[in-house]
Amino acid sequence: MSVIDGMNVSASGMTAQRLRMDIISQNIANVNTTRDENGEAYRRKIVVFAEKDTNAFADILNSKTGAGAGNGVKVTQILEDTETPMNMVYDPSHPDADEEGYVAYPNVNTVTEMTNLIDASRAYEANVTAFNASKEMALKGLEVGK
Repeated sequence: MSVIDGMNVSASGMTAQRLRMDIISQNIANVNTTRDENGEAYRRKIVVFAEKDTNAFADILNSKTGAGAGNGVKVTQILEDTETPMNMVYDPSHPDADEEGYVAYPNVNTVTEMTNLIDASRAYEANVTAFNASKEMALKGLEVGK
């Protein structure tokens, strides 16, 4: 694995975590949205990661022999959370209230989202640290010939 490969892995991690932070921010921003473009309450979104796949023969050979360190991460999907129930609040005066007077608020828990945001920012920082370490190693390698 070259220094450039290490930088690419870190860069893919930073890109994925930045998108994750954007989705978490969108969830927090829509915590009180009772009606979207379809007329339904906003549903929490979740980011799904997977390892980047490759078709290069050398990369496949290295991964099978244990010499490879991976190719980075990619976002495969952004899913809506359909398992967590919506928050039902009794407010018969609300324009989105059902016939029983309940309003369906998004299934967004601000505490959970803030915890996920801290986790994503720490992962981003770890990728920045790894990227900077790779960059420093490359620079030190260039200074060897001086």
